[in-house]
Amino acid sequence: MTRTALVTGSAGFIGYFTARALIDAGWQVVGLDAMTDYYEVGLKERRRAMLRQTPGYTDIEGRIETPGLLRDLFEQHRFDAVIHLAAQAGVRYSIEAPRSYVEANLMGTFELLEAARAVPPAHMLLASTSSAYGANTDMPYREDMRADHQMSFYAATKKATENMAHSYAHLYDLPITMFRFFTVYGPWGRPDMAHFKFTRAILRGEPIDIYNHGDMRRDFTYIDDLTGAILALIDTVPGDAPVPGDSLSPVAPHRIVNIGNGAPVPLMDFIAAIETACERAAIKTYHDMQPGDVPATWADATLLETLTGNRPSTPIQEGIDAFVGWYRDYYQV
Repeated sequence: MTRTALVTGSAGFIGYFTARALIDAGWQVVGLDAMTDYYEVGLKERRRAMLRQTPGYTDIEGRIETPGLLRDLFEQHRFDAVIHLAAQAGVRYSIEAPRSYVEANLMGTFELLEAARAVPPAHMLLASTSSAYGANTDMPYREDMRADHQMSFYAATKKATENMAHSYAHLYDLPITMFRFFTVYGPWGRPDMAHFKFTRAILRGEPIDIYNHGDMRRDFTYIDDLTGAILALIDTVPGDAPVPGDSLSPVAPHRIVNIGNGAPVPLMDFIAAIETACERAAIKTYHDMQPGDVPATWADATLLETLTGNRPSTPIQEGIDAFVGWYRDYYQV
């Protein structure tokens, strides 16, 4: 029997690839996206157009925080799985426009949880962020670490959604998995992301801004590795039997899972990979650390591997080559 999934944020970078992977795996997919103008809407329109041309995909435009919208969709489709990726993203933008994070991340997630309480799916999978680990300096980050000191308002709202989801999982026996994503990159990525901004500037012969004077490391995760992990976790429903190193709640069917390579890359090595793919050197401008940012991220992916048998593994040069190839083709440069 064909199963049906809801993907919120389906015209977004991660949402598009997740919806496509689900369809390829035989799912019916309902995609919901607000098509906001936080970044180039043309990219979202192209992603949505490709999904609309795919059998098995139903497109809905709307804001997740709209009262009753998600409840109506849950009642109409009776979802087997819900993958919640819609959010207001961006660490620095959360300083400029914090209200949008309250509306999309907090109120939107509240509407989702209320819809699930009324019409429970078999499993809900909600996106969080590695930024939830905040000021922690003990690495690699494990899901059982305390995460109480977020460094940006964006991270604070995502950590709040983890807590909101836990309360609903406990009160209404809703199985929920929270993903903590680690710096996802790849073709069709967001223009505000580092790999996109660096590639654009290098190909134009413009300087790139390097913060903390280059002394930064990120656990970069290629988009195909991420979507593979999401699909593998759909049928790994949090229950009563924890696995070794589990983050399963003692009082609710609620689990947190890191999705990251487990191999942090120095920022200057990341830039070198882009220079290699672009076949030209970057003009580098160095700056102090930006407010709300952290110097390093590093995922412990042991739990993901225990649950699914796999972990992200795409080498950084391979992933960057794929992105730069897409960028050149899309923008004809």
